[in-house]
Amino acid sequence: MLPFKRFIMKSAAIFLAAAGFLSACTVVVDEPRPGPGPIRPPGPQMCTMEFAPVCGERGNRMRTFPNACQARADGFRVVHRGECRPASRPPEEQACTREFSPVCGQRGPRRQTFPNSCVARAEGFRVVAPGECRREDDRPQQPQFCTREFAPVCGERNGRSRTFPNACEARADGFRVAHPGECR
Repeated sequence: MLPFKRFIMKSAAIFLAAAGFLSACTVVVDEPRPGPGPIRPPGPQMCTMEFAPVCGERGNRMRTFPNACQARADGFRVVHRGECRPASRPPEEQACTREFSPVCGQRGPRRQTFPNSCVARAEGFRVVAPGECRREDDRPQQPQFCTREFAPVCGERNGRSRTFPNACEARADGFRVAHPGECR
């Protein structure tokens, strides 16, 4: 029986050595967990007030957030930049005519002039006014008071010309002064 005991002891020792060796060689696969998505971090989340809209997703729910930090703070995963659209797909290419009917479009704080409303919408802008965008400092302050001085000027807006009694009156009506004197 003694040789059989030695055989068992050797086999057990080999088994334990092999088990120790194999346990050191395990591979851990980090697969994504099924579930609702990112969980809100513990404690309050501090985010800036920056306006750079993103589309966030949690489970089957889609929501537009002012910025990525606020989306993550509410436990949403950022899907793409910009507002959420139906079916959450980025905007598709849109064919627009070459018609020239300028409009002022706005996306967030940014304003830009486009040749027509179709092109503005295709670029993800919302049409806010017909005609070209005007700089804030070009806009008349309300109310606009002008003197009764007579120094005629020619004003232009959207390709239209009009004579005004003075430059103040032209700017108050939203025209830019093209030249001194009456329009020809």
